[in-house]
Amino acid sequence: MLVFLLKRFAAFVATLAVASVVVFAVLELLPGNAAQVILGTTATPEAVAALQAKLGLDRPPLTRYLDWVGGLLQRRTADSISYGTPTAELIVERLQVTLPLAALAMVLTVVLALALGVYAASRHNRLGDVGVMAASQLGIAIPNFWLAILLILLFAVQLQWVSAGGFPGWSESDGGGLWQGLGALILPAVSLAVVQAAILARMTRSSVVEVMREDFVRTARAKGLSKRQALWRHVLRNAMIPVLTVAGLQFANLIAGTIVVESVFVLPGIGRLVFQAIANRDLVVVRDVVMLLAAVVVVVNFVVDVLYAVIDPRLRTG
Repeated sequence: MLVFLLKRFAAFVATLAVASVVVFAVLELLPGNAAQVILGTTATPEAVAALQAKLGLDRPPLTRYLDWVGGLLQRRTADSISYGTPTAELIVERLQVTLPLAALAMVLTVVLALALGVYAASRHNRLGDVGVMAASQLGIAIPNFWLAILLILLFAVQLQWVSAGGFPGWSESDGGGLWQGLGALILPAVSLAVVQAAILARMTRSSVVEVMREDFVRTARAKGLSKRQALWRHVLRNAMIPVLTVAGLQFANLIAGTIVVESVFVLPGIGRLVFQAIANRDLVVVRDVVMLLAAVVVVVNFVVDVLYAVIDPRLRTG
């Protein structure tokens, strides 16, 4: 197990290093003058040169890359051009909205997907299976932003159960609180979870149906286990590896894909921060946020690899 973890950790570090090089190359080394883009075409050469010096763009690319990576390792980031504060402070502040939103959406996704996927597999080629697959196909076809608008029209405009947007905060001193904050995230989480749950339910159903055809399941049934007992004791655990793969990628996508939904619900999360940074040409914020999202994907994949070994011990020595 230790050798397995060391190999996966080495791959994790190497992937993260490559991701940092790619992010830096795309945002820093592409043709064009970043200072000129930020200031616009009407800026004077003196202003462009001053901004280049402020951003460190007049230094060699390798020096800038090492300074950036070294700063990240030391928990030190550059100041945002638009806000004038370290990007780490901006990101941490926005993650207080995006992380709970992604976690809530992921919980809804897993609960719905496992329930529907197992239900459809246990009724393979019957009415329940066909109904779940038809509903999941509809869920995949619905865009997140369109579903978000429909939810606002129904629950905020017509029923007036929740507000149409905004975030009250987690602190009671700011007029919010735990329940108020969760209430503001319910509709965005549902709009994010529906599509992901539809995809994961189809994967769960296919994986469970495939495992149910294995010989060890027939043996368990022959020993006297009911179909339900064999399903929950033996089938589900062996069917979880492909499901975990998709679920891990979905959690990373939920964090990286909240830009549109957060804009619809006016939530001050990472998505709106990226949107505002791009609109303001704040490449410093864009670079650090993109690196954070890439790191999230790599970390989630590492966690999924470890869970593989926990679920299936054969992978530890494979």
